Amino acid sequence: MSNAPSPQHREGAHPPTQNIELSPAHRWRAYWIAVSVAALTILDLSKVNVALPSIETALGAGPTELQLIVSGYVLTFGLVLVPAGRLGDQRSRRVLFLVGLSLFLVTSLACALAPTAGVLLVARLLQGVAAGIQMPQVLGLIQQLFQGAERGRAFGLFGATVGIATAFGPTLGGLLIALGGDTDGWRLIFWINVPLALIVIILAATMLPNTRTKSHRKVQLDPVGILFFALAVTALMWPFLFTTGSPSDNPQRWWLLVVSALFIAIFIAWERRYTERGKVPLIPFAIFAQSSYRNGVLISTTYFAALPATFILTTLFLQTGLELPPVFAGMVTIGFAIASAISAWFGGVLVSKIGRPLVVWGVAGLLASTIGLVAGAILIPSDYTLIGMAAILTVGGFASGLVLSPNQTLMLADIPVSEGGLAGSVGQLGQRIGTAIGTAVALALFYAAVYREQGTRPTIDFYHDAYLYGMIAVGIFLGLSLIVGVVDLASRRRHGVAQTP
Repeated sequence: MSNAPSPQHREGAHPPTQNIELSPAHRWRAYWIAVSVAALTILDLSKVNVALPSIETALGAGPTELQLIVSGYVLTFGLVLVPAGRLGDQRSRRVLFLVGLSLFLVTSLACALAPTAGVLLVARLLQGVAAGIQMPQVLGLIQQLFQGAERGRAFGLFGATVGIATAFGPTLGGLLIALGGDTDGWRLIFWINVPLALIVIILAATMLPNTRTKSHRKVQLDPVGILFFALAVTALMWPFLFTTGSPSDNPQRWWLLVVSALFIAIFIAWERRYTERGKVPLIPFAIFAQSSYRNGVLISTTYFAALPATFILTTLFLQTGLELPPVFAGMVTIGFAIASAISAWFGGVLVSKIGRPLVVWGVAGLLASTIGLVAGAILIPSDYTLIGMAAILTVGGFASGLVLSPNQTLMLADIPVSEGGLAGSVGQLGQRIGTAIGTAVALALFYAAVYREQGTRPTIDFYHDAYLYGMIAVGIFLGLSLIVGVVDLASRRRHGVAQTP
């Protein structure tokens, strides 16, 4: 770990959050409660995708409403992450856990009972707010609970949980739809959140440690900064969230990227001025001076631009190209989930000994499995494609587990505990932006091939092409992630910086 000094505490700043001194048993109980919250949050990013056809049939939802039911959750999730992370660093993470969980429970209930698509949409937007409140507290609490090699193991288990939740979401969604039926099975996807959230609320209220910062100063959340931040993130994510690859997509939406760049410039200028006045900014840009953090965020962002897109493209190919039922198409990711969980644990243990090379190896392995998936989809006979792609995804899952948790450990290694929630939430925001961009680009390429070639060739042939074009985008994002990892590795070796946290 580098000996870089912590950011100076300006006038008006809150006292630094300290590591929590608890018995090992109490620490790990609190840890598993926090990680279960992360699992609930991540599951709702992926399990709803397979329910869209059922929601369309049951509620008569149009294409825009269906798109917003998925993308609206991602958008509000991303908007709330950074302010909630800052608030958790300044005050009580346990209180924010309970607030977020309670809102998640109520909004899940509203989704399950929604009589119309409009009600479901509003409930999903608020559910994303609840997710954004919860997730920064998970990473901030891990920072406070653990130090040294034990922190690496904790992030290893966290990465395993996130990997399982991300990969198993479509499978769980497909199973619940099969159990509840085509008409109302989608409601079970939200009903299942209610008892799970209630259990975690009880556990959080009774077992999470008190992390409240003792301070007589008022909470400082920089409302003007939050406004410009929200406008910048919304304008950045909006055109990608509404990209379907259809010829009917409105090309004028891309002008929002110019608007986003303008708001980003205004936000940065405001934050610098706000800091010069001795106040606490929403994002202290000094944290990006740490190369371990900066490169870790870039790797995480490009990794999440690739991984969810891989799952969506693969299940789409199996459902629409091979005409497999959703439950079977979703099961293709089970091997990935199990393998990534196992390797994430080992990655968390080994990162303290190997460091950044472990992440580079993982990204390289994931890139190789991406090439294997395309080759398997095209070359393996249709009767065996599902099994073949599942086997290749299992190998990719092992590689993936070596990326997420070790990178998380390395990314936060040089960040003071007092900035843990905020730094983690900025990283999470990068993941949400990466997911939005990666999914949009991959799906646009996939559907563009379908619209272009449909009716001109046998169905399976143009779906082979569509899958290939979509996965090229995945390969490019993984290539960018690999480049960042190699550059970071070379820079550290050149300057004699330790590779391990």
